[in-house]
Amino acid sequence: MNFRPGNRDEPEINLIPFIDILLVVLIFLMLTTTYSKFTELQVNLPVADAQAQRVNPKEVIVAIGSDGRYSINKEILHGSGVETLTLALTQASQYDRDVVVIISADAAATHQSVINVMDAARRAGLVQITFATQQSGGKAASGRP
Repeated sequence: MNFRPGNRDEPEINLIPFIDILLVVLIFLMLTTTYSKFTELQVNLPVADAQAQRVNPKEVIVAIGSDGRYSINKEILHGSGVETLTLALTQASQYDRDVVVIISADAAATHQSVINVMDAARRAGLVQITFATQQSGGKAASGRP
């Protein structure tokens, strides 16, 4: 066995086949790709108007106390049935179906009392229902999305 280092040739890297493949791919892309030029793109940017007043929808605020009593627009409702609530919501909305019903319930109010208000609003044809939340400062805020 001969363990002496011999004369080795340096490895040769042939780039010509690699260049040929790149040229074929480039020609293929140029032939199959279509190019078009847009002269102008129409972009509609939003516009703000400081003078415009914010349009608030009509709101009916239903408050539910911890004892299960209802108040619609700060008027105490006598009776707690769904039919009574339906009639009171219909009158408070003045037969307008685009009114937003805001439910503001006490923390100790039962879930059934909130469900009764939602059922009465559905029967009155009022589909926009939201819930009021309490902010950390003690101010009530609407929980609208």
